[in-house]
Amino acid sequence: MNRQPSPVPRRRVLLAGAGTAAALLGPSLGGGAAVAADRARAGAADPLQPYASYWFPDSLPAGTPGEGITWRSLAAWAPEHDRDLAFNTATVPLAERFTPVPANTTARAGQARISALAAFDHTAGNPSQGSATADYYAPTHWAYLDELVFWGGSSGEGLILAPNAPVVDAAHRHGVPVLGTVFLPPVAYGGQLRWTRDLVRKDAAGRFPLAAKLVQVATVYGFDGWFLNAETGGGDSALAADMQAFLRALRAAGAGHGLRITWYDAMNRTGQVGWQGALDELNRPFFQDAAGPVADSLFVDFRWSAGRLADSGRLAEQLGRSRYELWAGVDVEAAGWDSDTDWDAIVPADRDHVVSYGFYRPEWTLGHLPEGRTPGEFHAADDRFWSGEGLDPTRPGGTGSGWRAPATAVADRSTLTTLPFATTFNTGHGLRWYEDGAATSATPWNHLGLQDRLPPRRWTVRTEGPRPDVSLDFADAWRGGSSLLVRGALDAPATLELFSARLPTGAASVLDLTHRLDPASGPVTVEVALALREAPAPGEPAPYAYLPAGTLEPGAGWRTTSLRLGSLGPGTLHALGVRLTGRGGTAVAWRLGALAVRETTASPAAPSGLQVIGSATTDGATAVRLSWRRAPGPVRHYELYRRFPDGRREFLGGTCGTAFYASGLRRAAKEPSACLEVRAVHELFTVSKPSRTRLPW
Repeated sequence: MNRQPSPVPRRRVLLAGAGTAAALLGPSLGGGAAVAADRARAGAADPLQPYASYWFPDSLPAGTPGEGITWRSLAAWAPEHDRDLAFNTATVPLAERFTPVPANTTARAGQARISALAAFDHTAGNPSQGSATADYYAPTHWAYLDELVFWGGSSGEGLILAPNAPVVDAAHRHGVPVLGTVFLPPVAYGGQLRWTRDLVRKDAAGRFPLAAKLVQVATVYGFDGWFLNAETGGGDSALAADMQAFLRALRAAGAGHGLRITWYDAMNRTGQVGWQGALDELNRPFFQDAAGPVADSLFVDFRWSAGRLADSGRLAEQLGRSRYELWAGVDVEAAGWDSDTDWDAIVPADRDHVVSYGFYRPEWTLGHLPEGRTPGEFHAADDRFWSGEGLDPTRPGGTGSGWRAPATAVADRSTLTTLPFATTFNTGHGLRWYEDGAATSATPWNHLGLQDRLPPRRWTVRTEGPRPDVSLDFADAWRGGSSLLVRGALDAPATLELFSARLPTGAASVLDLTHRLDPASGPVTVEVALALREAPAPGEPAPYAYLPAGTLEPGAGWRTTSLRLGSLGPGTLHALGVRLTGRGGTAVAWRLGALAVRETTASPAAPSGLQVIGSATTDGATAVRLSWRRAPGPVRHYELYRRFPDGRREFLGGTCGTAFYASGLRRAAKEPSACLEVRAVHELFTVSKPSRTRLPW
């Protein structure tokens, strides 16, 4: 979704692509092909590396694709011939969620919602299951999102993008649907009207074959629908009528699978591209016609005004639709929280919200940071973007002319409704991989499918003393790549609110807390904060009861404390946090590595049938494709390890699916073969016995 730089405040076109200046130079460079090739070149020599899928509707461009790019026709796609399907299939179901009492008095439930269009990599060369870098956009503020669009596409690579599995699995764990992208670019950026005609072509029976293909891709890959952006000019009213009928067919075919469609405000009923910046009579047929809904929502182009948005909301309601099914585009690609936005036109502070809003490229929180940025710096910026400069959703501020963070307007949601619940505060990327407090891999990594459910209100701290700093930290962890770190004097007790929940509790309920102090920390007394009732009003604290979890001394290492919750009586746990009290005036550095609420302990059954289904060796390093059979019973994800002759295990990666790609394997000493193993991981992060196979050298 790269858009041409322009001196006007709101740019005119919504372009997908690689997100760099090279992609903005137009068709002479093959759209995004040149920049995509730069990123794909390293992996181009490895035919085993699976990538996120992308296609043209049917006919392909003239010429030859750039290095690392494969031109594919969606019309010719069939799942049985998709060699990367097992690596691209998401498996985490879309979680149900609820809205707790808002964290402040300005956030509103049931009004404005948020869609985000984010590019996680280039269209081509986007690894299916993460990669060996921690420098990755790892969104964690899912509580404010209602829809994530997996953005990209270019005339030199492909126009239809299926989200990769890690993004979908992470979003689904937090109750957020993910849409793939259908991008038909402007002619100035390599768009060809024949691709639009390919998309909406009918067969002899009057059906739309590519509508059926899009539904098949979404259901087989496991994501939730499509964002359609038709910006190729030169059409006519007949083509517009075909597009409208195509949308209706797509929506009808996907309805039984729970799929949804978002239409971007570009092509209008004349077949021309005319960005309305509103819902009006020119684009209404793509949102709603006389027969009913055509798209589930409309992304309103960036040239909206306060008056046009107000008119749009009224028209939506006249059509029997919710005004909050309209996303008013908010461009944050270039300036992030310094973006100039008329917030009162969307989410006024003194009356009902007008429409919802759609962020374009919130991965700015990563991209604006300088070279050498760390995961911690990214999450600090991302917390500020979503929570506000004060980093406290209970006091978000920002209702003036500056940045109005989502926490100021939109009520957060939660998926904590069933036991067991557990988190290790893993963000889905890290500098190392930890297991039981010890690093089992020193390689940086990212894989969003391994991300845990994280505290949504970052960071709500209630204290009468100095407010401590709270962050997701990557210098040490109990499990995964990160832990929660609280640093400060703690001259007075400080209650850190972590999760809103609706977890059933009773006589058998147990809470497990795994924590430690950094070596230079002073001692700290820890209590678990639990509330069996919701907060009495927005912005007020929940009525916590406090259970002692001991006093930690520096140098003691990680400690797991288990607390029985039976003394609270049967009920529903509505809020969960910790209260920390320092001692002796020494600054505290306290880490929370894991938190769980459960009734029993459980270990998953082991997977079976691990096998190498492909291998390739270059310069002494071997890459492999692995597959296995799913373990019976509940499994959170799978983890892959290499076991060395001396018994040491090295983490290779993890996935929620049943296929994995690993590279860089080298022979250890004179071992005849490498021992590889896969283990199933339970929601409580207990692990199964391994399934093993060997890779002969």
